[in-house]
Order: sequence, then structure tokens, then C-alpha cells
Amino acid sequence: MDNPIRLHWLDPRDPQQAFPPLSEALANPNGLLAIGGDLSLPRLLRAYATGVFPWFNPNEPILWWSPHPRAVLEPAAMHVSRSLRRRLQRGDFALSLDRAFDAVIAACGGPRRGSHGTWLGTSMQQAYRALHRAGYCHSLEVWREGRLIGGLYGVALGRVFFGESMFSHQPDASKIALWALCRQLEAWAFPLIDCQIGSEHLRRLGALEIPRERFLRQLHAALAGANRAGSWNFTVPLPGDARHLGEAAAP
Repeated sequence: MDNPIRLHWLDPRDPQQAFPPLSEALANPNGLLAIGGDLSLPRLLRAYATGVFPWFNPNEPILWWSPHPRAVLEPAAMHVSRSLRRRLQRGDFALSLDRAFDAVIAACGGPRRGSHGTWLGTSMQQAYRALHRAGYCHSLEVWREGRLIGGLYGVALGRVFFGESMFSHQPDASKIALWALCRQLEAWAFPLIDCQIGSEHLRRLGALEIPRERFLRQLHAALAGANRAGSWNFTVPLPGDARHLGEAAAP
């Protein structure tokens, strides 16, 4: 008989509970570290600062992960294809930060082509909304003719942005969002975007997969920077036309 999987159980009554050593994460499934706990603000902040993130299906126990290797993207290293560069040059869109967080997370949690259901269930969306209200979770929106056509959201601690999810309703809209995020994070001297788990799509955009220990060293160094908490606004010049924002983007 196969050996059963042994996981650390997190007490939902103790949101300050430490996570087990990341070296104890499973190799298969890659990075599974613990089960249980809750999605309270203290536990989520501790998780991200430790190099751990939640990922589980709705109506199932909370699972906590720290994969090896870890996918990361340096903001200055994002690859811009010729087609994306042409879209940026056209500028037939508008960009905003933290203007429509609820709409972005709802779109990220919607059904995807070729898949059934979503991992971003109600409890996860509520947890990230709480992080947003506390100033730690941020969204970037792409608009055209007053409609939200793409975007992304993630958690920011110190000088690290932990990317969570993105969506596109029109071609390249999520890539435009990521490009704009990279430009702003580069200006703020963020050295790292955590992409969590690698994919061919992320590799084409410039992401690398690095050993967990290297990721943790970079994470701990970047966490030494002051938190940029609160609502974000762009401080760098970006392409686009504000007339595309529409009333839906009003603060």
C-alpha cells in the first residue's frame, strides 16, 4: 500500500500560528506544505512574508503551498513582443490602479475557456477584498470605451508584488496590465514579482523558475523595504487615453 501523505494541520483558532519549515513541503504535489487554518488577515500576511500562498478549490479544505522551483519575474525583464508593442503604441485603452478591485477579482474568478469552475471561490475573494481594504492587495485595470477589458491583482509587501491572477476579455489586455505594472514597480524599485508556479505563458513573458532557497533569500531582502500600503496611483508616464475610462472607473 502506498504511504499516505502527511501534512501539517493549521489551527483555524490561531491565526498567528507559524508555518512549518518550507523544506518540508511535498515534492508531489509540488510545494504542498499544510492544510487547514483560515484566511484571516494576520495569517495571510504571515503566509506571504514566509513565501507561502493559499490555493484550493471551493468547498474543499484550505491548502498552503511553497513550490520548488518558484516562478518569478523581474519587472525590468518582461519580454514585450512586437504585437504587444504595437498595441501599446496604439494606446486605444486606459489604465488605472485600485479603481475597480471588486470587478477585477470577480473577473479573475469567472469561468475560463476550456475549464470548469474556478479556484477563486467566495472565501478567497472575500479574503483578498479584506487585504485590499487594509491596503495590501492591489488591482490594475485596463479599460476600453468605458468597459473593463483586462486586469490583474496581487499582494504587495515590502518591495515584492505577489501576483495572484489576471484576466483578458480582449486580446493582450492582461499583457498590457502586466506591462504597466512592471513599469510602475520598476520605478518603485521592486526587484521581484512572485508568479508562484511556472508556465509556458509566463516564460514567454520573461519569467524564470528559481530554486526555493534563492527565492526566499530574495524575498527576505525585498521585505526589508517599507510597505507601500494604501491605495496606489501611477507615478510613471504610460500610454493610453483617459477618455476610455468611463464612469465605471471613478474613485
